[in-house]
Amino acid sequence: MTTEATTKVGVREVYLDYNATTPVDPEVREAMLPFLSEEFGNPSSVHPPGRRARKAVEAAREQVARLLNAADLSEIIFTSGATEANNTALLGATLLAGHRSGHIITTQIEHPCVLGICRFLEERGFRVTYLPVDRQCRVDPERVLDALTDDTLIASIMLANNETGTLQPVAEIARAVKAKRPNILVHTDAVQAIAKVPVDVQALGVDLLALSAHKFYGPKGIGALYIRKGVKIAPLLRGGHQEQGMRAGTENVTGIVGLGKAAEIALRDFELVTQHLWRLRRRFLRLLDELPMTRLNGHRELTLPSTANICLLGADALAVQANLGQRGVCVSVGSACSSGSLKPSHVLRAMGLSEMAAFCSVRFSWGKFTTEEEIDYAVEQTKEVVSLLREITLPEEIGVCDENCPCFFEGAGLA
Repeated sequence: MTTEATTKVGVREVYLDYNATTPVDPEVREAMLPFLSEEFGNPSSVHPPGRRARKAVEAAREQVARLLNAADLSEIIFTSGATEANNTALLGATLLAGHRSGHIITTQIEHPCVLGICRFLEERGFRVTYLPVDRQCRVDPERVLDALTDDTLIASIMLANNETGTLQPVAEIARAVKAKRPNILVHTDAVQAIAKVPVDVQALGVDLLALSAHKFYGPKGIGALYIRKGVKIAPLLRGGHQEQGMRAGTENVTGIVGLGKAAEIALRDFELVTQHLWRLRRRFLRLLDELPMTRLNGHRELTLPSTANICLLGADALAVQANLGQRGVCVSVGSACSSGSLKPSHVLRAMGLSEMAAFCSVRFSWGKFTTEEEIDYAVEQTKEVVSLLREITLPEEIGVCDENCPCFFEGAGLA
């Protein structure tokens, strides 16, 4: 199976927006199908259909725990997705736990759902420190330590940035925080990292970790929150006893089964898939490097193998996206959760890019079903589109870079 398709007007379609969502793996779909038909039992029921549903849920919990190297199955709580998981982690450690004030540490480059929770808490009396990142989109662990205060409750640092792919030193941060203040919780949004880089909660040393199935070939509407055994947070949803009292409501058995199968496949095929992703990344950057005035946004080595955020100087990113879409190449200008905004990417601006450079940046992300031929076609079309836009766009329509924009530093090439 590949992601290549044909649109209604006969244009070849190449999907390079895997960071937004992924296609459901055929094995995942097959595992889910019985629970959309004959296996419809409620896992809270004690009769045979209910017991079969419960068995399926617990099997999936074991699959997710194995993927994360969790010490105990009870550490895995199923949610509707990463947004709910992140809300449960951050609100459950602060406001819902009875705190009326306190301090939270996060970064300027977090996903909108984490930043939204932090703003919500600020409005209710909590203080939030938003740590800066360097030009390569990395946070300095020393800044986290410097930000700790007597009333710090939790530090939330994403594992991999959704726009640039840059990896954050979460394990180093967790060790340092726990050495200085063992009672402070460490949370990570690991959504983009799963199935692309190793994600081991023992090695990371985090207390809380969020993931979402649809980012690694599972269904939408299902995710999980890892809660280290012994960590106490309050539930976001209250009512029934489901998920050990941490997430009330009848379990989404079909989605949970899909998440479990996706986790099993991710662990089983990890080496094969990541090698493929790295090959595609090297090919993509080498071919696109032939296009002048391009720059890679983010770290060159400490990154996901599936993501490249490219500044295409002199070409408006929205125009690039639209024109590539007409040619069947599907890309993004940032996070899918904030793509309705006309503001420049908060991630790229935090890295020091000028507004102009941010508005000229496009995210390409591929996956295990992407082929080398699709990469070649996408790069060919990108070169044509960008060259055309540069010819017809007046300089004043784009603007100019600030003199301290990273475009002027560390070289401008891709490969």
